[in-house]
Amino acid sequence: MDVRLGMVEARFADVIWENAPMTTRALVEKCEQELNWKRTTTYTVLKKLCDRGIFAMSDRMITVLITRDEFRAMQSEQFVEDAFQGSLPAFLAAFTTRKALTEEEVEKIRALIDAF
Repeated sequence: MDVRLGMVEARFADVIWENAPMTTRALVEKCEQELNWKRTTTYTVLKKLCDRGIFAMSDRMITVLITRDEFRAMQSEQFVEDAFQGSLPAFLAAFTTRKALTEEEVEKIRALIDAF
């Protein structure tokens, strides 16, 4: 699955994640208000994200197939895979060379590791 969303797609997805389940009519109205979109634009982008398996539409009702947190986790995994050949330690090493972790962040990371 392609886990990249453009800026416009991400804003649109956020509208759905924040309001789902919702009717297509409610989505069109929200997109008119928040994104200044026409109905056709809303349906075009909705179809695209449904085809990608993020959302589903049935009987004019939109539901979430992949939550925002699940999607972000998938994006993170894909980034680490693409940029660091899947190595989380290599990612953390690169990340921390430019930004020092606070003691609180270190403790949270330790707790996550200990949980596994």
